[in-house]
Amino acid sequence: MIEKIEISGNNYKVSEGFHKYATKRIGKLDRYLPKGSKKDVVVKIVVTEVNRPHNNKYSISAAMETTGGKVFAAKDECSNVFAGIDILEAKLKGQISRYKLEVTNHTGKKSLKNLFIKRG
Repeated sequence: MIEKIEISGNNYKVSEGFHKYATKRIGKLDRYLPKGSKKDVVVKIVVTEVNRPHNNKYSISAAMETTGGKVFAAKDECSNVFAGIDILEAKLKGQISRYKLEVTNHTGKKSLKNLFIKRG
């Protein structure tokens, strides 16, 4: 689980329930990171109230910085902050899985053995 999650609000007071929910949902994303990138991950979440007179729209942005210097970022506007966290989780998960496909070596041991077998 990601330990360093910073949640702040602009024109929005972050409640304890939202803090727990965001920590639970975003904290699980470390299981999708490559093995070398799991140490010292820092996530910053900023919630901004956009439509102030009607109090019905929020802009939520998240930035996840890994040890390799890679930064994953996502932003969404929605009417419910809890639904916004779910959307950000899905966006970050997609970015992490695409990055993991690029970084991971996909040659298995069987394919290397087949390269060096002398065939008679």
